[in-house]
Amino acid sequence: MLNRQTKTYRTVLAPWAVVRWVSPTERIVIGRFRSRSDADGHLAVLQRLTPEADLRVIVDMEQD
Repeated sequence: MLNRQTKTYRTVLAPWAVVRWVSPTERIVIGRFRSRSDADGHLAVLQRLTPEADLRVIVDMEQD
């Protein structure tokens, strides 16, 4: 129960996430950010370092 509450609270504080799409149903969260501009900045750096990766910025408000 504590684990679920902690994840939900963290997701609310930092809803923007940079994710790597592995398949249509699987993604890996690279980092979470409080603002869209922070997420976009990190995405730009990661795309330069790994141009072959399918990276995207999303709003992740899912609650498990």
